[in-house]
Amino acid sequence: MIRLFIVDDHPVVIEGIHGLLQHEPDIEWAGHAMNAASCLGFFVNNTADIVLMDISMPGMDGVELCGLMREKYPGVFILGLSTFNQGLYIKKMMENGASGYILKNSTKEELLKAIYTVNTGNIFFSGEAGEVLKEYQRSSTRIPELSPREKEILGLIAEGYTNPQIAEKIFLSSFTVDSHRKNLLAKLNVKNTAMLIRMAVENKLL
Repeated sequence: MIRLFIVDDHPVVIEGIHGLLQHEPDIEWAGHAMNAASCLGFFVNNTADIVLMDISMPGMDGVELCGLMREKYPGVFILGLSTFNQGLYIKKMMENGASGYILKNSTKEELLKAIYTVNTGNIFFSGEAGEVLKEYQRSSTRIPELSPREKEILGLIAEGYTNPQIAEKIFLSSFTVDSHRKNLLAKLNVKNTAMLIRMAVENKLL
């Protein structure tokens, strides 16, 4: 019996996956959490074999949570769960100890294959995720291409605007702006805003 736990901030995703798997004889639903704190709280007194872990969550994201979980509970397998089939996200999850990466639009058959594969200690990539990761690793020495929205937010960051100010200016939520800021830091492989701006200037991204 494989005990499965899911961390995702969207109830419809949790309910959907639970509905798909609730009648599988080899899978036991251990529970769910909608954020990192709840997930960590669950594992204080409980356990699971596999955690399906969303990447984009408010507060601590799935990448950071994955690393923390692998440090605290090395016997638990982490399977990244995302809508993003992008090398950057896959690479970050694998670097933090994930055993695989599956997309939220995967079929039930592919989800089951991922669970069974990861449970045996092997690596699983959904669809073309493995090829996407290889291509990202090959091109990681090049300056990444930014989307128009990322360029817009980068420019506003360079002008000194805060997340709430940017959100108000371009009609987005503060959470969305914060996600873009984190993505920019990750894409350019820098740790703070000052380094982000310097990297952007040096590579003529501004």
